[in-house]
Amino acid sequence: MNRRIACAAALAALAATLAAPAARAAEFKSVGAAPAILYDAPSERGRKMFVAPRGMPVEVVLSYGEWTKVRDVAGDLSWIEAKALDSRRHVVVSVPGARVRASADEAGAVVFTADKGVLLELAEPISSGWVKVRHRDGQGGYIRAADIWGD
Repeated sequence: MNRRIACAAALAALAATLAAPAARAAEFKSVGAAPAILYDAPSERGRKMFVAPRGMPVEVVLSYGEWTKVRDVAGDLSWIEAKALDSRRHVVVSVPGARVRASADEAGAVVFTADKGVLLELAEPISSGWVKVRHRDGQGGYIRAADIWGD
């Protein structure tokens, strides 16, 4: 009887482990120097769903040979050729009127504001809730990590 209980407990622990989401950091990349087509399947024969502009950040969900399954800012899943992705990172502003500041704190002077959907280059990774970014016009500063997607 004790053996049955131990076996049932082991199976329950295994089931709980498999049911729990994997604890891993999200991996983000950006569409490279040219726009890229997003497909519904890992093949050029798949249905073309969207043309992603250069720099668009995506979350890598799965790599499958020469293809990568990605999630965009809207949460939509699609496939992209892996060679179309770049390690140079961009983020997208996820709130209206996000303030980019001269320093990584609320007291820092506002350098510029960015509307929801604006693409910013990631200059430095997240540090204590702030991310150093650069706009394509050259202006740069720090934005709250909570105000962007793709970091």
